[in-house]
Amino acid sequence: MSRADVSGRPIEPRKIDLDRFFHPRSVAVVGASDTPRRPNTAMYEKIRRWASASGAVVYPINPTRTEVAGVHCYGSLHEVPEGIDLVAVLVGDPIPIIEDAIERKARFAVVFAAGFAEVGSKGEKLQAKLASIVAKSDLHVLGPNTNLNAFESFRDDLSGRSIALITQSGHQGRPIFQGQEIGIRISHWAPTGNEADLEVADFINYFADQADVGAIACYVEGFKDGRALMLAADHAAKRGVPVVAVKVGRTGAGRAMAKAHTGHLAGSDQVISGVFRQCGIVRVDGLDELLDVSAALARSPVPSAPVRSSAHRRGVCVYSISGGTGAHMADLVAAAGLRLPKLSRATQKQLHEWIPSYLTVSNPVDNGGAPSADSRGRKILDAIVADPAVDLVICPITGALPSMGNRLAKDLVDVSQTTLKPIFVVWGSPVGDEVAYKEVLLKSSVPTFRTFSNAVLAARAFFDHREMVESYRSPFSSVPTRPSRGAATARRILAGSAPGAALSEHVSKQLLSAYGIPMAREELCASPAAALSAARSTGYPVVMKACSPALSHKSELGLVVTGVTSDRVVRSTWSRLMDLGAAELGGTAPDGILVAEQVHGGVEMALGIAQDELFGPVVMLGSGGMLVELLSDVVFRAPPFSKTEARRMISELKGSRLLRGYRGGTGADIGALVGCVMKIQRLALDLSGELLEVDVNPLYVMERGAVALDALVVGR
Repeated sequence: MSRADVSGRPIEPRKIDLDRFFHPRSVAVVGASDTPRRPNTAMYEKIRRWASASGAVVYPINPTRTEVAGVHCYGSLHEVPEGIDLVAVLVGDPIPIIEDAIERKARFAVVFAAGFAEVGSKGEKLQAKLASIVAKSDLHVLGPNTNLNAFESFRDDLSGRSIALITQSGHQGRPIFQGQEIGIRISHWAPTGNEADLEVADFINYFADQADVGAIACYVEGFKDGRALMLAADHAAKRGVPVVAVKVGRTGAGRAMAKAHTGHLAGSDQVISGVFRQCGIVRVDGLDELLDVSAALARSPVPSAPVRSSAHRRGVCVYSISGGTGAHMADLVAAAGLRLPKLSRATQKQLHEWIPSYLTVSNPVDNGGAPSADSRGRKILDAIVADPAVDLVICPITGALPSMGNRLAKDLVDVSQTTLKPIFVVWGSPVGDEVAYKEVLLKSSVPTFRTFSNAVLAARAFFDHREMVESYRSPFSSVPTRPSRGAATARRILAGSAPGAALSEHVSKQLLSAYGIPMAREELCASPAAALSAARSTGYPVVMKACSPALSHKSELGLVVTGVTSDRVVRSTWSRLMDLGAAELGGTAPDGILVAEQVHGGVEMALGIAQDELFGPVVMLGSGGMLVELLSDVVFRAPPFSKTEARRMISELKGSRLLRGYRGGTGADIGALVGCVMKIQRLALDLSGELLEVDVNPLYVMERGAVALDALVVGR
């Protein structure tokens, strides 16, 4: 049994040796046929060719045949004379076959049949039955509702590190598989289908351990288990293997289709994006982007140690044979947040030895075209690569004449073999049959693109992944396994409330205070006299608020009064708020009136916990007050994560500019905000099964310190 954190979730991936799946010694094909034009005939023949190519023995199974395609056919799995590594189930009712496979102690099975969770409640029950049977055994199952892509034959004449492919729709993986036609090596394809057992995470774990895999490309409609995904991404990050993914479901329509197609819950898209960022998964939208970015990351060298501090990295030099082309590419590079550093004076002086003085060489570098056709082209490239400000070179080539394009392409390939700095080439010609493209670039390991945008996307992904790998520290190495001191207090508070009910603001703040989240001074007052005493003790001005578990949006109801400055106003406000509160509650009096200090001068933030269908409790951070709903300026992370990740959450917010001091304003205490994020994360871990929602809004972050002004906790 795997180790678990304080929430009961695993902190290490499940261990499945998939070698026997991809390299079986024996394969049994149940439902094998050789009847012409029958689907099972084509499926059997494809599996037979794949298995035979790796030296595996293939056993056709069919109770109505004595032989299939000239080979002895067995009536059932029980008749097979030796152990079975892999069972391919081609029949419509797979469960009896799976039970036989378990009895025969087979290692793996593939179920192609549809009609499971993708078709609705009846199919969901059938899939649950299949999953339950498998879970009690040592057999692992791919599918159901999968296809033959696991049994593809890959080209063996391509060199370099490969792409390993994972898809939940075979058709969507086809463009990646076809990348072999332009020289991109593919080594594995895992079509996971409905994931009754084996899931995307299992294959990420396995592929990350394969020495020849340079990148893992995924097309995903929904994840089976969020924590399993995080653990798999963590394993890949520790191994330095990039994971690139198309995750459908950004829109309501996309999520509905994903549910119908695979039976998965697609999950909140904002949460998915946040978890991808914290785990280092590169998210792309198009299949062309999936192929280009994965290929570029697989082919790009990764330095064994950081060269410079991260503040000075991401330096891209754009080198072109046209000033217009260079300017266009430079715009896209800058818009992507990458740097276009000015080349050193020494480099510029050197470049002007080969490039006319009237052309720009500071970055972008415009050679005017002619130097590309002779020995000057190679010297220019060597000088650019040698400049210490350059981390990556992009060379856009739009319809170059053969006299220039052929020599330029060869020089780019030759220089790429002398440096650890990636060189990306864009071949912009719409024709695509030029010698420079087909014979030189595609037959090399230089990442070559057909669009400017994909080259820039891949460049950004390269820098993101390199920086992540160099600084990566697994959050699972120090995740808490025992409840914190505040957990017992918080549980006592929750025990006093009705199941699924919200706590009052006052009680919610008591729970949060148990975790060290700072609160504004306040007192719950059941009488005007108590309110007057609290106001005098706190010091004017004060804020007064009606308090009840049933009053969650008090400002909108007129139940919050700020700037109360005198004893007379305290008394009248207490009575008025009690009356308004009782009217809102249908005659039931509020618990009392909160009298709180009035805090000034902070930046309003929102902090909380939400329950996600895939990842469980997730931490939300956003711009506070009304902006959290008006602008939806929020980010999410799934525990566990580090203080570094909490700071990255802050940097991703549009409102982070206010925290840094916008237009001469005083900056806020970001360290205090990070502390609050980490405390709310610990609360999420400790009470993951007992909380439905936590909302701290606003959380005032001041020049020094932070303080929660309002809070809402909803228990399960």
